[in-house]
This record gives sequence, structure tokens and C-alpha cells, in this order.
Amino acid sequence: MYKDLEKKVVVITGAAKGLGKAMAERFGKEKAHVVLNYHTENDDHKDIIQTIEAAGGKAAAIQGDVSKEADVKELLSFAVDTFGTIDIMINNAGIENEVPSEKLTLEDWQKVIDVNLTGMFLASREAISYMLDHDIKGNIINMSSVHDRIPWPHFVHYAASKGGVKMMTETLALEYAPKGIRINNISPGAIDTPINAEKFNDPKAKQEVIDLIPMGYIGKPEQIAACAAWLASAESSYVTGMTLYADGGMTKYPGFQAGKG
Repeated sequence: MYKDLEKKVVVITGAAKGLGKAMAERFGKEKAHVVLNYHTENDDHKDIIQTIEAAGGKAAAIQGDVSKEADVKELLSFAVDTFGTIDIMINNAGIENEVPSEKLTLEDWQKVIDVNLTGMFLASREAISYMLDHDIKGNIINMSSVHDRIPWPHFVHYAASKGGVKMMTETLALEYAPKGIRINNISPGAIDTPINAEKFNDPKAKQEVIDLIPMGYIGKPEQIAACAAWLASAESSYVTGMTLYADGGMTKYPGFQAGKG
């Protein structure tokens, strides 16, 4: 636990499930004030709010589409109106779908880019603007993927968006380091989240993924949330522009493990 996170205002996009849910609940344990963005009405944000408040934090939620500029502006305004400020912005919302590249429509390409890359830019821009206007040495954390580094056939739009997130993070970090705003990136590997549930329910498919992980197991959302808490805390105060690969070693060429190759 990080004492300095207590009462900090944390805004998390895509916070109703998966990694976003795990991060929201972790910051609740840190007794932070958490603003949850969710996309659809059936997202189970109410239970997450109860969990956060039971842990000693505070929470509020607002619906919105991060690919829409007006919704992003409303999200940050809601955070300020509810808790008075913004200290930490976590850009987590993202989507993916499998399509052979020769069959990928411009509509599908654009939808993934709009959510995964443009949405993170919009939220980063608005958070940075607020932090500059109020002289806040804030913190932005973007959620990328090992596929900002590992090519992924049939997911060219997703991989392109995540590669863009990595370079966007590094560029913004360089630009705003003199202002004391730290901007970092987390790139998870294979994590046991709802987006992967169908694949991991198939024992053969799950084992094929495990075979790509040197540590030999699928990661848990709580392990990614721990990375986010560290990056948000003063313990990482000299860290900016970094991509933290939380992937069990997946990016370390597992085919060469045990001297192969």
C-alpha cells in the first residue's frame, strides 16, 4: 500500500470490468477517490463503487464513450465537480476484434483506432491541460499491450493502435517532464480478463498461450493493478516515459528458452 495515494483523485476509463475494474478496486484499497468511466448501462459499476467505499475509498461513475471528445471533456469535468481536482488519469478503455487484414473494413479499423489511440490522446490532453492550469504535478498512466512490440496477425488495427499508444506516451512524457507531470505506459501480456474468457475456456487454446509465457501461467488483473498503483505513487517519482511490460516474460522471445535456437 502507498500512503501518498490516500485521497488522491484517480480517473479510470473502461473501469467497469477487467483491468479497469481491478485498478479501480486497488485504488479503493489505497483509499483514493476514484472516478469510473463506463461505456454501457449494463456495465456493473455499482458493485465496484460499493467495493471501493467498503475499502475506505470514495467513488463515483459516469457513462461515456472515450472516442468522443465531448464525452471525455464531460468525464474530467465530472471528476473535478465531484472530488475537486484530478491527480491521476488512467487511460484503460480499449477494444479488439479479430479480422484477417485483407478483410478489415475501414469502419472496423477506425473504430479500434478511435477508442484505443484517439481516446487515450483526448483524455491525456484534457488531463494535462487541467494539471497545467492548476499547477498539479500529476500522473498519467496509459494501458497498452505486449502487441505494441509483438506483431499480431489478424489484429493489425489493434497492434497499430497500441504501437501508437507507446510512442504517444513517450512523446508526452518528454514534453511535460519539465512541468512535473509523469506519463507512463503499462503493457500487459496474457491476462485472465473477460475479453480473453472465451479463449481461455478452451484448454488447448489456453495452453497455446501459456506456452508463449516463460513464467508458465496466465496473469491476473490484480497484478496489473499493482503496477498501476506503483506508477501512480511517489515510489516511482523518478520514472517517466517508461513502458512497463507486465507479461511473464512474453516479450523475451520464449521460443529461445532453455537454449533453443
